[in-house]
Parts: sequence; C-alpha cells; structure tokens
Amino acid sequence: MKFGPAAIKDAEGAILAHSVTVGKKRLRKGQVLSADHIVSLEEAGITDVTVARLGPGDLHEDEAASLVAAASIEGMGDGLSLSRAFTGRVNVIADGPGVVLLDAVRLREANRVNPMITVATVPPFQQMASGGMVATVKIISYGVPGEDVARAADHARGSLRLARPEIASASLIVTEIAGGAGEKGRDAIAGRLEALGVELAEVVRVPHETGALAQALAGARGAAILILTGSATSDSADTGPEALRRAGGRVDRFGMPVDPGNLLFIGALGQRPVIGLPGCARSPALNGADWVLSRVVCGVEVSHEDIAAMGVGGLLKEIPTRPMPRRGKARAGKAPGPGTKS
Repeated sequence: MKFGPAAIKDAEGAILAHSVTVGKKRLRKGQVLSADHIVSLEEAGITDVTVARLGPGDLHEDEAASLVAAASIEGMGDGLSLSRAFTGRVNVIADGPGVVLLDAVRLREANRVNPMITVATVPPFQQMASGGMVATVKIISYGVPGEDVARAADHARGSLRLARPEIASASLIVTEIAGGAGEKGRDAIAGRLEALGVELAEVVRVPHETGALAQALAGARGAAILILTGSATSDSADTGPEALRRAGGRVDRFGMPVDPGNLLFIGALGQRPVIGLPGCARSPALNGADWVLSRVVCGVEVSHEDIAAMGVGGLLKEIPTRPMPRRGKARAGKAPGPGTKS
C-alpha cells in the first residue's frame, strides 16, 4: 500500500486518508474517490489530498477484517456471530449467555504477523450476555498485504468459542442462625442464575446444622446446588463442607485466591456440582463466586489448578459491606510501626 499526498487530478480511485469538508458536505476518510468526488473537490478549490492506494496483492481493510474474524470462530459451533465490516473493523458478538474460551497462544501469534492486523478480546472465561462483544478485529491501515492476512487468519483460526449454559436449574439451600442475614442475598443469587439462563428451582431454608443441611442436600431438586450458610465457612470441616460429605458428596476445594470470595468451597453430589457460596455472594457486586458459577453452569471444568490460577487478577475492588478493611488503620503510604499487623 502506498500512502501520501496526491494531486486532485490524480486521486480518482484512491482511498481518502483524512476527512475533508466540501461545501456543505463532508467526505469521510476511507471513502474511495470517484470522478464526481474529484469534481467536487476541484470546485471547492482543493488541490491535493492525502490518500492510500492498494498495491498488487493488498486487501482492503474491510475484506481483511472479515477474513480474520471469520477464521477466529471457524469450527467452534454456535454461539458467536460477526458484525458487518465497517472502517476496517468486525466485531465478534455473543448470541446468548455463556463463558468465553480462547486460545491465547494462537491469538498472540495472529497479532504478531503485522502490526496493522489486530485482534482484541475480553479476558479468558469472561461471562457474556446476549449481544455482548467478545472480540474486535481491527485493520489499522486502509489496506494490508493479502499474504499477511492469510497468515493472521491461519493463526487465529478456531481461537474463539462461547461455552453455552448446560445446566437448566439450581437449588439454593440457605442455613439460618439467630440474628442472621435472613432473605438478604436471595435476589442477588437469583439474578446471577437468571443472567446465565438458569432457573432457581427452589430455595430451601434449614437450621445451620450439619445434619439438617445434609438432609436438604440429599433432597435438592436442581441440576446444580448452591449453599449459602448463615455463618461463614471457616474450615474444610465446618458445617457446609461436612454436610456435603455426610450427604454422600465430596469437597474438591475450600478456599480461593480471589477477594472478595475467599471462603468459597466447591464439590459434587453424585453428578451434580455443589458450590458453597461465600458471604459476599449476598451482594450483586462481582466476586469469586461469579467466576466459579459461570464456568460450572457452562460445563467448563473448575479444578484445583484452575482456582489457584484465579489469584492473578483476583484482587477485586473493596465492597462497602466489608466489616474489616483490607488495610489497617495506618494512613495510606505510611509503614506500620513495630508490633502492627499489616
């Protein structure tokens, strides 16, 4: 591609690089200049413009973006759609709720081919709603070599997928203590499930006792089971995890390196996933439970190693309801004195 100034008389068929006002009209950048455009520019007294000219083997920005975007979702099933190419950009859109699965290595290689060919995505495992933008392919220049587009498309091929919800219903079991939170949190949890297309099949309330909770777990109807304990889970042998074991289930992990969300536990009862929610799940604010719930609902494995990896980027914002600030009372920027815990 050649880029630079051109006399108006020589600019027909070139791509206008910068918008130009012609009388009461405005020629937008990216416009391919026709004979009528040239006449209008000359009548306006404009003698030269900056243009781009595609060379042999070059592809127009819209065609290039379309090819790379189409390759990125090739063979990945339903769930993702492409927008119409415009100004060298094609967006990858979620057709419904789900979790984004991407191949970071392939995407990185696609972005290394030519700086003018770019693919930007949401973070891995991002929960999406219908119409949400999963990725955008943007060609920065007005044209790029076709061979570079082919290489970038090959690297990006099959790198984006939307894991769709596989669980249709969930049971919420709430344990109650004197002076506890009561109804607080039900709506927030129901909202999380609704966003994933999951029906809250039942809300069961039982005393905060291992036996009562184990019995409720055994009788739960949902395809997934959520536990919200009246008192925070403090140990793998505490009421929630122990009740799951007593009901015949297993606990795979207690504790996660995401804050808020540290006190989550996850396991299974037969083939049904069980999530012990941290207290912060009573708030609609983002927390570690969101990251686990969305993956579980969409059939994405959540292993010990997966949760361990959540620590990088797992420090989420402060929540107003937190009873003890993460920082001590020492003023920001001042080191704690002797004997002070930090």
